[in-house]
Amino acid sequence: MSTCNPLALLAALGVLGLTLPAAAVDTSEWKCESCPYPKGTSGTLDAGVGTVGDASSKFGDYTGLQKKGGYLALGGNLSYRGDAGYWADLAAADLGLDTRSLAARSGREGLYAFDLAYSELPRHFGDGAVTPFLGVGGAVLTLPAGYPVASSAAAGGLQPVALGFERKRLDLSGRWVGMEHWTYRVALRRDTREGTRAASGTFFSTVAQLAAPVDHVTDQLEVSAAYATRTLQGQLAWTLSQFRNDQQSLGWTSPFGAVVPGATRAQLALAPDNQLQQLSGQAGWQVTPMIRASGDFSIGRLTQNEPYLASTLTPSLAATIAALPPVPAALDGHVDLYNGSLRVTATPLANLRLNASYARDERRNNTGSASYPEVVTDLYIPAAARRNTPFGIVQERWKIGADYRGPAGLRLAFGVDEDQRQRSYTEVVNTRETTVWGRVRARPLEELWLVFKAAHAERRHSDYGVATWFNSQENPLLRKFNLAKRKRASAGVRGDYAVSDSVNVGLGADYADDDYGESLVGLARARSANLAADLAVAFGEQTQLTLFAQGERVDSRQAGSQAFAAPDWSARTRDRFEVFGLTLKHAAIPDKLDIGAELSTSRARSEVTMATLAADPQFPDAKTAQDSVRLWASYKLQDNLSLTGQLRYESLTTQDWRLDGVLPGTIANLLAFGTQAPRYHLGVLQLGLRYRF
Repeated sequence: MSTCNPLALLAALGVLGLTLPAAAVDTSEWKCESCPYPKGTSGTLDAGVGTVGDASSKFGDYTGLQKKGGYLALGGNLSYRGDAGYWADLAAADLGLDTRSLAARSGREGLYAFDLAYSELPRHFGDGAVTPFLGVGGAVLTLPAGYPVASSAAAGGLQPVALGFERKRLDLSGRWVGMEHWTYRVALRRDTREGTRAASGTFFSTVAQLAAPVDHVTDQLEVSAAYATRTLQGQLAWTLSQFRNDQQSLGWTSPFGAVVPGATRAQLALAPDNQLQQLSGQAGWQVTPMIRASGDFSIGRLTQNEPYLASTLTPSLAATIAALPPVPAALDGHVDLYNGSLRVTATPLANLRLNASYARDERRNNTGSASYPEVVTDLYIPAAARRNTPFGIVQERWKIGADYRGPAGLRLAFGVDEDQRQRSYTEVVNTRETTVWGRVRARPLEELWLVFKAAHAERRHSDYGVATWFNSQENPLLRKFNLAKRKRASAGVRGDYAVSDSVNVGLGADYADDDYGESLVGLARARSANLAADLAVAFGEQTQLTLFAQGERVDSRQAGSQAFAAPDWSARTRDRFEVFGLTLKHAAIPDKLDIGAELSTSRARSEVTMATLAADPQFPDAKTAQDSVRLWASYKLQDNLSLTGQLRYESLTTQDWRLDGVLPGTIANLLAFGTQAPRYHLGVLQLGLRYRF
């Protein structure tokens, strides 16, 4: 019996391959079923029209739907994948609204990428604002004939004023791969804000609400280099941010009679030009297969050197007030920032992970302190001048923790956190808060997951003093809530149960208790409780339903003193929040007609109960109720063409005693805008076509 030598057989096959002609293979019909990156051009185009049933600045805040009437709904995306890794993406949304955005990206995989993005975002601060001032949007507000008046009730010549601004953002960035393991990036960003926002000005006991101009430009440049290997990763970046305000001050004429002769004009300083420069870096090192270390740092400086405004525009006071510090003629302010952290993670056992971290943040205000003359509400000049206070803070945080994975899905986590803060020019120099926490995750049943968590924190501080760097003194019994001694206990539980393959239920509860036991005047106690539930149901492959509900209660108590001594009044605040939501998706005609509905409703209520020596009336409750319904549908006309539509209805009702009923002439010494708490009931209908290619 003879055998075949494998080497001889391979040699024979090789000779045949060289001598016999190969059969032609037709590959034109071959398809790659698992190719992850399709080549060519694809995208979608959305075009349609919509209409808003009513005008509401509140509804238009962030949405761009503040006007009643029609609008264009335009958007879409485009994607290209070419040979040799070339790619490009283009996306557009809300081109017919004030929330329009456009983004373009292009590059070559593994070599370079460029990004260009533009977006707009509107802000609106209320409906129905009116003012007698002329020149809204500029640096000087004047008054029409007939002013000043004895009280706001006599105010006339009111005209509407739109309070709000539009933010525009332009981003441009590029990233490319340099030498082995190195990547470089340059990014530019410009933010602009133009419009108005509410401000106020006072003359002794009279107040006028003013429309302050918003004309801001923020430019940011970031240059970075990153290095990455299997065991070592790092990045170094330099950032420059410059803020410019084209309106440095707001001047206005008093609408009321002058208390001091000549006290008819005043001015407010607006946000000054400033600059930030920062050097930052981060690194990660896989020390061993079981130990990893990482860290980051940043060093920055904030500077501001805008000229001072005059102390007063009242001639009689300006003639007697001391001059502003002559050197420097501007603030020459600078704040130094230092931030750094270090983290170490170790896995000594397959089911045990240990972690530790340290972080330090410093904000050192190195602005020189000088003496400035003070004018009180354009009425008089106090004998004592006032000095600027260069506040600063140093914060250190330590964290040590462990995670353990046990059998049957058991997971344990516990740790200790320490937060120490050192402040300058505050009643307390040092605070130290220690938190001990733990978390248990268990799976008692195949279908049930349970999570328990608890924490206890205690904040201590050095001796509590009294601020002496302000002209107004403080009650020595006062304890500020962010500085006072505090004990905090919190706990939570969460359960997720898979009733069946198509039904999942989740329930959760959280509780927290803050006790300020040594605060005689100030916040004494705060408690919060939260309950949440969610349900997900799949009625076959065509219908999915999700529900969620959440309720939260926050109670707090505080004590105060009108007599600048022991407590003689107290207050209790109760805040209530309820939220419910529903989402339904249904394939009415599979691969042809999809419909859906979204429902959300929320309620909020704030109650303040006062206990005083006098029989003062209680504050009314503040309430908010918001309901929203959205119905949508998509019908496939062709494989690449669909008809889309949505109907949205939203209702908002609020009660706020600070705004309701306060018109321009309601309070004698207050000239208000007259804006009321927001309320609206409106619908939005939108129809469009979506084309895919």
